[in-house]
Amino acid sequence: VQLQASGGGLVQAGGSRRLSCAASGRTFTDYVMGWFRQAPGKEPQFVAAINWVIGNTYYADSVKGRFTISRDSAKSTVYLQMNSLKPEDTAVYYCAASKQSYISTSLGAYNYLDQGTQVTVSS
Repeated sequence: VQLQASGGGLVQAGGSRRLSCAASGRTFTDYVMGWFRQAPGKEPQFVAAINWVIGNTYYADSVKGRFTISRDSAKSTVYLQMNSLKPEDTAVYYCAASKQSYISTSLGAYNYLDQGTQVTVSS
């Protein structure tokens, strides 16, 4: 089982960035896929999650209205579209997969995690 996130980089405040997470090694259509982030010196923070089958989503209050999570079943890929980025969004973003059928905001509920991709928002 592998998750590979990509799309990180440097972006100016107010800009946009789209992260991708390609899943391979098994069928993830019965999983919940999520994004977490970790800023330097801080604990990992839940960002967003999507139930692959139903398509329902859940967002952290800090990103609601600015970020959108989606999935492409044909490509086994989950996306995180980030708009109106702020310097406080700077972090390493991790893609995660959970075998549970319901969305959880706890990192411990996720069975797989990728290596992360750095997003830096300059002011």
